[in-house]
Amino acid sequence: MTIEIYVSTDIEADGPIPGPNSMLSIGSAAYTADKQLIATFSANLETLPGAAGHPKTMKWWSEQPEAWEACRINPQPPTSVMQAYYTWLKALPGKPIFVAYPAAYDFMFVYWYLLKFVGDSPFKHSALDIRSYAMAFLQKNYSDSGKENFPSEWLEESPLSHIALEDAIQQGKLFCNLLQNNLQREHLDPPKSPLKRGTLRLFPPF
Repeated sequence: MTIEIYVSTDIEADGPIPGPNSMLSIGSAAYTADKQLIATFSANLETLPGAAGHPKTMKWWSEQPEAWEACRINPQPPTSVMQAYYTWLKALPGKPIFVAYPAAYDFMFVYWYLLKFVGDSPFKHSALDIRSYAMAFLQKNYSDSGKENFPSEWLEESPLSHIALEDAIQQGKLFCNLLQNNLQREHLDPPKSPLKRGTLRLFPPF
């Protein structure tokens, strides 16, 4: 059986999309399914040539001076950062699964940067969104599946700092708590037959 390593990832950027805007910092925390933190990666990046911070995002950053200072310490060229990140991912003892909250934003930057500066992504085209997973587990609408509706023990009372690695570690714990609760529920409640009396069959009965 393939061992999966859940790579909880948080990025900080100066705008909403890669290319016109830059990824400023990346933090990844690699967890096993049983919540063992086995490795971390963290780096600050130089901004892209010709890119510029988005006014709305930069206004938000002006209200986060400590986080801004943290993501601007010793920035490295994107090529060297992403090549080091790629090597780190490939060295993990299992298949890396990208995990984030929200995955659409963080994965967009990481995938773009990997393809741009390395030419390959160990994550392929896939990312696991914590909120979407919670939606299925809680059996709620997506809009009702945010952190405000999570059990407090999942969150471990650790607020986000907007420092990439710290947030990646915190969200990795959250994901593992959710994963373990889901696996325990599946173990206690055997899956029911997908077909019940009166269910319409959409395939021929072979």
